[in-house]
Amino acid sequence: MADLLRLLQFGDSALPIGGFSFSSGLETATEIGLVHNVETLEAFLDAALRISASGDGVGLVCAFRALEAQDLDALSAVDEEINARKLNEETRLMSVRMGRKLVELSAHVVGDPINVEWLGRIRDGRTPGTHPASLAATSAGVGIRSDEEAFALLNYSLATAILGAALRLMRVSFVETQSILWRSMEKVPEAYAAIEGATLDDMAGFAPVTDILAALHVKGHLRMFMN
Repeated sequence: MADLLRLLQFGDSALPIGGFSFSSGLETATEIGLVHNVETLEAFLDAALRISASGDGVGLVCAFRALEAQDLDALSAVDEEINARKLNEETRLMSVRMGRKLVELSAHVVGDPINVEWLGRIRDGRTPGTHPASLAATSAGVGIRSDEEAFALLNYSLATAILGAALRLMRVSFVETQSILWRSMEKVPEAYAAIEGATLDDMAGFAPVTDILAALHVKGHLRMFMN
């Protein structure tokens, strides 16, 4: 029960690691009319989760293997690969900010030795500290026992961040966003099964429209969310 409660705590959308400060491209998508109702919002979220699964999801699985071997050098190597595959500035910034905040929070609250050492590497500039790699590093301390659980948490965090942004950006209700979340989470087990045995060579994130939206957001004059 204790592990479940800790997992719920660190899976909370209000966890103060900065996820609520980014819209993952949704702000620009709503501004240009690409996302304008419940149906297009759900399609946007589904696309974001597919992109995350083939990119950060694969990186997370590989990071978890390095963590299970207690090899922080290997974890750093995975971290570098995850960071290198983020083509736009906004996505890289979001990942490393959330990753660092997650490790700082876990180091303060939990104090797991591996997590504390990982935080030291981030602060010394020896590793970027992306969110997927940092999620793997903090896993044992916060009750995550498998890469499957970590993958679920990664997807839930992304989905709640995007849907939370939608509530501030467009005319959509809490009931509608919760319905979208329910349907989206039903697809996560299948997404995990597709990447469970993946290697770093399989990590990819071909998403030109998302990259363009992020680039437009960086140069935008009026913004509610960070870039």
